Amino acid sequence: MTDVTLDVAKELIAAAEARADEIDVPMCIAVMDDGANLVGFHRMDDALLASISISQNKAYSAVSLKLDTETVWEVSQPGESLYGLGNTNDGRIITFGGGIPLESDGTVVGGIGVSGGSAEEDVDVASAAVEAFESL
Repeated sequence: MTDVTLDVAKELIAAAEARADEIDVPMCIAVMDDGANLVGFHRMDDALLASISISQNKAYSAVSLKLDTETVWEVSQPGESLYGLGNTNDGRIITFGGGIPLESDGTVVGGIGVSGGSAEEDVDVASAAVEAFESL
């Protein structure tokens, strides 16, 4: 099983930053362990200030719910089973894409949260980090 250590977080951040550079969108990138503790954080030059806390909350959401935040968006819409979920946990639950759990041997061992672009761009950049994690 792969733990989310500082060395692992650095690799994930590097992969995410490389993808953000490719699409020319400055991002904030947060990596958390299985206890939703921040292990690594990186703010690219010119990334939105609001994205600092959003990226961290996306990683928190992915770890604490064991779901990617794109799925959280789907199940928290009006009329869906988890409508209102974004108002829980002191507002830390993010209900739009960019947060993805990190899994090792079928167990959630951490999460990545990315913010700075559209939800689709954030998912794209976070997915690059997940691919890097899966190749470790």
